[in-house]
Amino acid sequence: MPARWTVLASGSSGNASLLELDGAGLLIDIGLGPRQLARRLQEIGSDWQRIRGVVLTHTHSDHWSARSLARLAELRVPFFCHAEHLRPLNRQCPEFQSLQFAGLVKTYTPGRIFEAVPGARCRTLTLKHDGGATFGFRIEAEPSSTGPNWAVGYVADLGSWDASLPSDLADVDVLALEFNHDVELQLASGRARWLIQRVLGEFGHLSNAQGARLLEECAGHSTPGRLRHVVQLHLSRDCNRPALAAAAALAVIERRKLKAALHTACQELPGPTISLDAGFLHEIHGTGRHLEKTA
Repeated sequence: MPARWTVLASGSSGNASLLELDGAGLLIDIGLGPRQLARRLQEIGSDWQRIRGVVLTHTHSDHWSARSLARLAELRVPFFCHAEHLRPLNRQCPEFQSLQFAGLVKTYTPGRIFEAVPGARCRTLTLKHDGGATFGFRIEAEPSSTGPNWAVGYVADLGSWDASLPSDLADVDVLALEFNHDVELQLASGRARWLIQRVLGEFGHLSNAQGARLLEECAGHSTPGRLRHVVQLHLSRDCNRPALAAAAALAVIERRKLKAALHTACQELPGPTISLDAGFLHEIHGTGRHLEKTA
């Protein structure tokens, strides 16, 4: 069974993505309740029983659910987070304490590779965001002479980036990037001034223009033809439109002549399931609202 990647939900009401490898599931964030997560998993042909690990990006409340953490404890699923996540989660969530008491909480180190599920190497990428310690991930297949050599890059919450990030995300097959807001819509939103400044700041969220620029920098560091899928993450309901986000990314895809399909993830439904097969990355199926265009 080839590895598969699906964004189950993306947005301020809950985030979760799934990597499937040899029947085992790894969740990146767990921001949906257990019943809602079960429905999303069922829609793509998976279920709770296949989850073998969870990796947390940061402790903002749209990236974890107390009830789903309790479900992890019931199923004895390991939970990977940074050491700086332990205190806020312990303070806010008794269910997290149950995970710790069960010995299921593991910590990762920025820049170091760890194995959250067998066969998948995760490297932690430090991001600039006001959610405390915040991370993205580069997830790759274990090196093999016979198996597919796939890689996924995932960065969902950041306001800016260091010069090293595009090279850290180079030569992936699937690149999932934040396209949170349109600047004009943000400025005209009527939100409190402090909130607008927070979102637009260095440690806030990427605009469509910034997401497109990061995409272009990643493409510039990559082998021509390697990037096959671009997934847009964390679109604001109030301050963005899928068509605006897609237009910004498509301009880069066309200018760089990338042979990459574009998918715009949403909050309400899972996006397409992407098969990470050697030499031929394709969409298996998609149930959510997403744009699929290839330059």
